[in-house]
Amino acid sequence: MNTLILRTVTPFVTALMLLFSLFVLLRGHNEPGGGFIGGLIAASAFSIYGIAFGVQAVRRALRAHPLSIAGAGLLVACLSGFVSAFAGVPFMTGLWIYPHILGVEVPLATVISFDIGVYLVVVGAITSIALSLAERDHD
Repeated sequence: MNTLILRTVTPFVTALMLLFSLFVLLRGHNEPGGGFIGGLIAASAFSIYGIAFGVQAVRRALRAHPLSIAGAGLLVACLSGFVSAFAGVPFMTGLWIYPHILGVEVPLATVISFDIGVYLVVVGAITSIALSLAERDHD
């Protein structure tokens, strides 16, 4: 199924899917979406890229082992919960800060850092599974 059309279209589709996954991630705490579904979209993009160009091309594109990405995401998600514990409120309570960046007030929350952690866990785990299956099938 490795056709010229697939290899030609895949880089554009992959880029659009990754951009859309970030959009879904960032709107997730206000509307449907979030880290899990955004991570699934990103993992699907890497899977399509792997179908077109092979497992090694995906590994080069990621620049890190997928399980390392999942581990980093788990660390980020856990640290998001511990921030609230250190602030004296129950574990995983959402906390907000409002720094001024270039004269604009930017609201930041532990909710988005938790979503980013979930996103990375899902991308790393699902991509690792997909790459393992593709390598196993290729042998």
